[in-house]
Amino acid sequence: MTKKQYIFDNPKNVKLLIRVLYACCIILFAMDLVIHRHIYHPFEELIGFYAFYGCLACVVLVLIAREMRKFVMRDEDYYEITKDNQGNQDNRRKNDRRQTDDRRKS
Repeated sequence: MTKKQYIFDNPKNVKLLIRVLYACCIILFAMDLVIHRHIYHPFEELIGFYAFYGCLACVVLVLIAREMRKFVMRDEDYYEITKDNQGNQDNRRKNDRRQTDDRRKS
């Protein structure tokens, strides 16, 4: 039995995707020089302002997510089976098996 080959398993496809993304970035940056924008603030006139603004927004989102992780994260043993929830765990396993069997039949 051969292992299924996905599109990004081939390094050529990954390189092609990266080149296409770079080309899109260059084209959009070049269009920023040509397209007339209706601006509301003077700093919007800067070349590449929206690219910089988008990059900064992504960095801020990552930093916020890192801080949120501190109070959203669960303990390592959050999903461990204890004597109290053993029955619930058994029921979940049975339901998972049924769903898997149903998927295989269809």
